[in-house]
Amino acid sequence: QVQLVESGGGLVQPGGSLRLSCAASGFTLDYYAIGWFRQAPGKERDFVAAISRGGGTKYYSDSVKGRFTISRDNAKNTVYLQMNSLKPEDTAVYYCAARDGASRQNQNDYEYWGQGTQVTVSS
Repeated sequence: QVQLVESGGGLVQPGGSLRLSCAASGFTLDYYAIGWFRQAPGKERDFVAAISRGGGTKYYSDSVKGRFTISRDNAKNTVYLQMNSLKPEDTAVYYCAARDGASRQNQNDYEYWGQGTQVTVSS
């Protein structure tokens, strides 16, 4: 069974850091580009970051560029999202998604999705 599981969310103060993980089971992550998306209450789900299969190409939304870093460890079948200098507007449910092909910023291009992990930035 193909499954993606996010972890690492939680409550953090503004300016703090969190590292999200996206672990795959039932398939080998090596062959998939991975994207991170987020959905804040009452808003649409938005693109955050994406990484190519080999990790050599990365994309970031303007709102997180310079603060978030996406990386992958194919040996561990896991992709990470390091989030630094967090702001209250980063509060959202964060989802990882996988697609068999090049990395994309459009969520409709992704085939597999995790259930999401909540990130709350608040003092």
